[in-house]
Amino acid sequence: MNINKLYYLVKPLLPRAVQIGLRRRVIEMKLPRYDGIWPIDERSASPPSDWTGWPDQKRFAVVLTHDVELAKGQARCEKLLRLEQQHGFVSSFNFVPERYDVSPEVRDMLTRNGFEVGVHGLKHDGKLYQTRETFAERAVHINRYLKEWGAVGFRSPAMHHNLDWLQDLDIEYDLSTFDTDPFEPQADGMGTIFPFYVEGTKGRTGYLELPYTLVQDFTLLVLMNAKSIDIWKRKVDWLVEHGGMVLVNVHPDYMAFDGDKPSLEEFPAELYAQLLDYIRLSYAGEYWHGLPKDLTRQLMAARRAQTSPGRQSVA
Repeated sequence: MNINKLYYLVKPLLPRAVQIGLRRRVIEMKLPRYDGIWPIDERSASPPSDWTGWPDQKRFAVVLTHDVELAKGQARCEKLLRLEQQHGFVSSFNFVPERYDVSPEVRDMLTRNGFEVGVHGLKHDGKLYQTRETFAERAVHINRYLKEWGAVGFRSPAMHHNLDWLQDLDIEYDLSTFDTDPFEPQADGMGTIFPFYVEGTKGRTGYLELPYTLVQDFTLLVLMNAKSIDIWKRKVDWLVEHGGMVLVNVHPDYMAFDGDKPSLEEFPAELYAQLLDYIRLSYAGEYWHGLPKDLTRQLMAARRAQTSPGRQSVA
């Protein structure tokens, strides 16, 4: 049996502290082996051949995303929204439709404030990609939630992905991949710090893939137990140097707000605020920032203009 499938089979039987302990040990063993490709893989710096540049001719882009794993994370969404507003940022929040009761009031609060809502899997049980048939069956339900919520973006739980199967979804963009992250269950990085277009096949519509480029908060601040954001800062500087995309996935579930003492699986929200301040103060005026859907639509419009009749594509 595949080790990932085995893990998700026994995961419900393991206490949370045991799960975290096991994952910390795995990272400790892996870390020395991946020094050359994590947190930075120099090979991922080249833009796609058909790259048109960032909107407004900015040097790089900043995209903030959040996966809301459980009801406790949903209860913290407004605090996270206010934190980002205080620092001049907006973001997308991705909810799991059939794991907890997703609140229409919370979704409305987010969109009224200029934030975005997306879909994060269906049940978050590790079975979405179990078989092609399973994915196709669940895609019907995911598409229903996408339509009901007015959402155009998707991210798979645990960063599982199959870029071909994802075309079953009625989406404009997907967030289920990364440039380099050997600590993810499905560790095949995309090898790029830029968005890229996934061509439609068999009459299906393509979509834009937005890989995350900063290690996830849970990996860095919980499993690695980092007490500073130095790794985030180092990677941001490198991404800026190469004109890439700063895309991070932060979970409200794991954030301790208002000075509360973090639990075993939490970190102080101040660490995330430090990242926002670092970007805002170090690179003021140099970056494009907005919602994933806005970036997608601007890049896709540029792509269409580049390939329109009378214009020669560089792809």
